[in-house]
Amino acid sequence: MSFTLKVLAGLLAGLALGIGIASAGEGPWQGLPGLVEPIGLLFVGAIRMTVIPLVIAGLIAGVAGMGDARAVGRLGGRAVLLFLAFVAAATLFSVGAAYPLLRGLAFDPGTAARLRAGDLAAGAGTPALPSWSQWLVDLVPVNPFKAASDGAILPLIVFALAFGLALTAVDPGRRRAVVTLLHGVTDAMLVLVGWVLVFTPLGVFGLALPLGARLGLTAAGALLAYIGLLSAVSAAFIGLVLYPAAVLIGRVPLGQFARAAAAAQTVAFSSRSSLAALPAVYAAARGGLGWPEELTSFFVPLAASTFRVGGAIAQAVAVLFAAALYGVALAPAQLAAVVLTVVVTSFTIPGIPAGAVITMAPVLASAGVPAEAIGLLIGVDTIPDMFRTMANVTGWFTGGSILARTGAGRMPKTGTAA
Repeated sequence: MSFTLKVLAGLLAGLALGIGIASAGEGPWQGLPGLVEPIGLLFVGAIRMTVIPLVIAGLIAGVAGMGDARAVGRLGGRAVLLFLAFVAAATLFSVGAAYPLLRGLAFDPGTAARLRAGDLAAGAGTPALPSWSQWLVDLVPVNPFKAASDGAILPLIVFALAFGLALTAVDPGRRRAVVTLLHGVTDAMLVLVGWVLVFTPLGVFGLALPLGARLGLTAAGALLAYIGLLSAVSAAFIGLVLYPAAVLIGRVPLGQFARAAAAAQTVAFSSRSSLAALPAVYAAARGGLGWPEELTSFFVPLAASTFRVGGAIAQAVAVLFAAALYGVALAPAQLAAVVLTVVVTSFTIPGIPAGAVITMAPVLASAGVPAEAIGLLIGVDTIPDMFRTMANVTGWFTGGSILARTGAGRMPKTGTAA
């Protein structure tokens, strides 16, 4: 049985057993969800523990390895503009596709009440959102180690970029030693991620069983509609936007692009972790797509850290679904606020399962939707996360192909790069 089928089997088995427990009434089996749930939580926690060292080490090594701060600035500026364009396109595409379908959707009052009152939803609090000025100040971490412990990805990216640029001005021999160490850290984290992902079917089972036990069959229709809609929008964006952009703008033949991206897409889809697909992404960039090494070493870790078209799709569709569930009517001004907030928030999404849902509290707040919806959406995120993680990885290939076509990655060598 393939890895993907094992993951789907774990999901379906967990949901079926959980729904069976919910339908069976009182009995000794009612304690089973509480016994199984820690398995799922341990799986997610194990993935999270590898995120920060993997992303930060890879980004610093990529920047420092270029050896030319001006080259980093040119390539980085073009990459960020490209990220913004695609994330904005993904958000607008998702709102345009999902809003008409969800606008008039009326949930059964009993189903909505059950979803709101569930223990899963009740466990999510509403974090205090910083002001614009405070958000801007916090981009520069006073204590990078505290930012790491808090999981503050964006400030850490700022620190990593600054540290990498500083290394370009260091003696080449010493810089080479630091870059070698960081490459070792990256390789070790990728091995660790591989070990953790072996237990993905079991972890998914541990997350799905408690969800089925809490919600039962009453909410199945609403949740299946959300799963189907988000999965369909993600797949449509891949087929209607990302592939055509790679072919028409990046000038990569369709067959070549599809073959090069297939392995990384498969890993992303089955593992629900864009970080787990990094080895396949590097192999495809250097082999099937033939990107310049200067582009590959810088763009891939930067994209893995910040470029989340799938996350933007997920947050846009999820907030519209949650608004329909909670009976919140979204005016045009609120929709505009949702779009802007999604674009900004997408750059803070970690490349872990359910990362887009975990970080979407500001998006819900911009629409006036209770943040408690996060707990519900995490529980049904498995299948949509497969599609949007594949969208993330496909976006990396599309963006890199466009930069390679325009010559952004062909920087002159300085002779001092590590």
